[in-house]
Amino acid sequence: MLPPSPAELVRRRIVGKVRATFNDVAAGQQPVAISDDALFERDSPIRMVHSGVVSMMVGGIRSLLLQMLHPHALQGVLDHSDFRADMHGRLRRTARFIALTTFAHRDAAMTAIDRVNRIHTRVTGTLPDGTTYSATNPRTLAWVHVTEASSFLEAYLAYVRPAMPLAEQDAYFRQFATIARALGADPVPETRAEAEALMLDLRGDLVPSEAAREVARLVLSQRPDGTPVAIQRALGTSAVDLLPAYARTMLDLQRPGATALPARLATRTMSEGLRWAFRQR
Repeated sequence: MLPPSPAELVRRRIVGKVRATFNDVAAGQQPVAISDDALFERDSPIRMVHSGVVSMMVGGIRSLLLQMLHPHALQGVLDHSDFRADMHGRLRRTARFIALTTFAHRDAAMTAIDRVNRIHTRVTGTLPDGTTYSATNPRTLAWVHVTEASSFLEAYLAYVRPAMPLAEQDAYFRQFATIARALGADPVPETRAEAEALMLDLRGDLVPSEAAREVARLVLSQRPDGTPVAIQRALGTSAVDLLPAYARTMLDLQRPGATALPARLATRTMSEGLRWAFRQR
């Protein structure tokens, strides 16, 4: 048997590094096994969108920035999360949940959903104005879901497949709706147009605050150990670039100017490089 080529060694090293970033290897966590008996078929829109490592990172940052504008979602993070000390851990857990519900055996996917639902029952409290909140609130869950789905798709369109047909984009929302409903979200969009309408409707629930701006600064400044500053900066800039204008204003973030183009180029280069490493089309 011939030894692996230099290119193959590089590919394996890249794959190993990425998997270590998204899995708690110190705790013995292994990458999610891809199953042919998952909730969704191979090569279906949701599996294509969620397979883009770099676009999912950009979309994940964008969605978290949007979610923090909802006072109930924000307070749940402030009261029940150690995000200040472990922002990467939070993002990693979210990424693993998406991987389990998209690619793993359907039993593993439903186990992950049940676990999140149990956790949500304990995430309750009171806002500074005295209003009570709960992570099981269907409308709050609807905002969390639609920001994730829209953000993952927007980043995929920007950095992987700009010409994705609208019919496939609609199919993506219909597939992702399966997970959202299992988590208790309501209403749940099933097309791109419905997602855009829902985000417009839920904008009235959003509130700018110093706490939201603090979380935004942490999201954009913290990086996993060993990640070059340039990569973290490019991903963050690309995420802010994709934010709607109202969200940047509410979070006191400037639209990237001269830094936008190099960030886009760096993000696209990383996306193409990792798709090569993971042997994706």
